[in-house]
Amino acid sequence: MSIFKLPDLGEGLQEADIREWLVKVGDEVKVDQPLVSVETAKAVVEVPSPVTGRIARLCAADGDTVEVGKPLVEFEGDEVVQAAPAPATTEAESEAIRDTGVVVGAMKQGNEVVAERATRVGTAGGLKVTPAVRALAHRLNVDLTIITATGPEGMITAADVQRVHKVLSEVGPLEKLRGPRKAMANAMSQARDEIATATVTDDAVLHAWQGKQDLTMRLLRALVAACKREPSLNAWYDQHDIGRRVLGKIHVGMAVDTDEGLFVAVLQDVANRDEASLRAGLVKMKEAAQSRTMPPEELRGYTITLSNFGRFGGKYATPVVVPPTVAIVAAGSTRDAVVPIDGQITIARILPLSVSFDHRCVTGGEATRFLSAMIEDLQKAT
Repeated sequence: MSIFKLPDLGEGLQEADIREWLVKVGDEVKVDQPLVSVETAKAVVEVPSPVTGRIARLCAADGDTVEVGKPLVEFEGDEVVQAAPAPATTEAESEAIRDTGVVVGAMKQGNEVVAERATRVGTAGGLKVTPAVRALAHRLNVDLTIITATGPEGMITAADVQRVHKVLSEVGPLEKLRGPRKAMANAMSQARDEIATATVTDDAVLHAWQGKQDLTMRLLRALVAACKREPSLNAWYDQHDIGRRVLGKIHVGMAVDTDEGLFVAVLQDVANRDEASLRAGLVKMKEAAQSRTMPPEELRGYTITLSNFGRFGGKYATPVVVPPTVAIVAAGSTRDAVVPIDGQITIARILPLSVSFDHRCVTGGEATRFLSAMIEDLQKAT
């Protein structure tokens, strides 16, 4: 037998979701023949076979999450030919793979009656539960930590478990987050745990605009102007060494909304590209995000983020800064408003802006000057 483990997929990815098996048990496969389609946080890729042989076992089902280095496929037959050295499997690992769950060894029998005692489960409040109730929760697939206990002294009762099970059965099955949505959940958790977020907001009055203007291009130009005025927001923060790296080039992460979830793709070196190049890059970015064909290098390395959520609605926001970046700009929905211009009451187009920043390394003054520089550029006629 030969066990093939999920290989390193690069880009620091440590796991992948099984999207679709392209083979089945008993199939004869050749070296480099695609075995399975997997979905990572960044792309959908096919994993090729490292051997020529017969499929003996698929070690995961559609929808399962498999960690890098864990068994993926088991091959059988004396004629198996290794295309490349397979990752070594220790005797203990092999035993674990083939474990049937049968208890091995002598079982001692006794006549002592043991009363059930409550044990504590994983919350700070120390919820208490007896082994029988814990087993009931396991059988009904109910997470004990989401239950409000009604028993004496905070004891979780069987009735509590059954009540929560009934509620969960009525709301439907859990939809596990995968691919981009799972990556977003992980990134937001990291941001919550690491970033000291603060936000400043203001409006740009677009009364001076002449002719038809491309809002996205104007936002990018204004962001570049603001980075030049206040470069401390175009930076990466290192929380381990408590320092920052102010970056010379401006690589803008653009939030792209798709049915599969949110992608943040990169427009490289925006300060040194003309409008035609940026527009072509945006079109290509959106097409690649929708088709899940975006190269990994276009999903990493951004130095500051721009979210133009206003095309969906909303005015202001508290956008989330994702480490190691220290700032994100959010543009809300434009609207007409009554504003004073040159001492006269005028109806003008207003663009609401929000800038969230990591207050560990960016001061309020720096963030405000950055926002003011954006507004100054946006309020120019052309």
